[in-house]
Amino acid sequence: MSPPPNEDCIRMRRPVSFRLLRSAALLAGLFVGGAGQAELPPLEAPPILLSPSVVVADGRQDVPAIGYSALAPAPVPLLWRVSGDQGALYLLGSFHFLTSDDYPLSEDVAAAVAAAGEVVFELAPEELHSPTLGLQMMQAGLRTDGSRLDDEIAPQTSAQLRAWADANADALQAAGGASSLQMFEPWFVSLLVTTTELGRYGLQAQLGMDAQLARQAQAAGTPTAGLESAQQQIGFLDGMGRIEQAQMLQDALDQAGAGPDSIQALHDTWRAGDADRLWQDMGVEMHARFPALYARINTERNNAWLPKLEQMLQQPGDILVVVGALHLIGPDGVVEKLGAKGYTVERVCSACVPAGATSVQPPPVD
Repeated sequence: MSPPPNEDCIRMRRPVSFRLLRSAALLAGLFVGGAGQAELPPLEAPPILLSPSVVVADGRQDVPAIGYSALAPAPVPLLWRVSGDQGALYLLGSFHFLTSDDYPLSEDVAAAVAAAGEVVFELAPEELHSPTLGLQMMQAGLRTDGSRLDDEIAPQTSAQLRAWADANADALQAAGGASSLQMFEPWFVSLLVTTTELGRYGLQAQLGMDAQLARQAQAAGTPTAGLESAQQQIGFLDGMGRIEQAQMLQDALDQAGAGPDSIQALHDTWRAGDADRLWQDMGVEMHARFPALYARINTERNNAWLPKLEQMLQQPGDILVVVGALHLIGPDGVVEKLGAKGYTVERVCSACVPAGATSVQPPPVD
């Protein structure tokens, strides 16, 4: 492993008391959670961010370039190289909700994307960009027993939700208005609250690394695939217990009232490429506070992915795998798990290396 980022790479705005929320934890581990975010108008990206070689893939949104370095410093990538018998896997830790200011990405990422013979995501791009994904989530989140949301949440939670809905009436129109919230399960409403708040601070699912690199790969004609299906990810959400769902909604409402500091801290830590701090702030906290949820959306899925990743390592050429950062870090992450199986795993991070030292280089671009 290469050394952690030096102090110049750490660009935290200020110390923040970090308290991970269930909804934030889910969004860190499941890309499909972003489908709960209300539809937003197409991004009008500054022209300098647009690569002249990239065409719009879905008609909605321009694709920020990923290899330019003339603007502000790019996020330090959570990128590892795993050596196989014939080729290599490049494992890239994504943040599912980003801002336009997070682009362009680093040259290390640009090189890995350009050299990849295939790019693999949690969900295949056709599911990532499917116009029916949000509808599938809404259908899974609908109450089917004739009851109302207020029937199963505490009066305090119900009052907070009404106040939040009144303050966000315009944003809720895309979801059917404030009254429609009573039709849904707590997990769905909590994700709607959290994604609405993320959008308020400029963090959008359609700007997430997964979504952008999927468009980039499709525009370049690079083959793509997914490690699991949208229905599997939706099942992780819909399979939560009733008490856990109600607590998740209360957490989301508490966070909405507290402001952006904890989310901003998580985002800044990801931008800094600080895997150890990200694990301490997100992984350790989640494992301690929500052990069942941690096992369901992280450990069990990582274990299910391992045989697929090992099979990829037997193929010639380089394959880029882009998943939520939580899946790569800590003792349950696939980086450690592949290392424990005897594979050579090395961090690829030009910005992490002190002056005079050497590091694993990104793949050459033909």
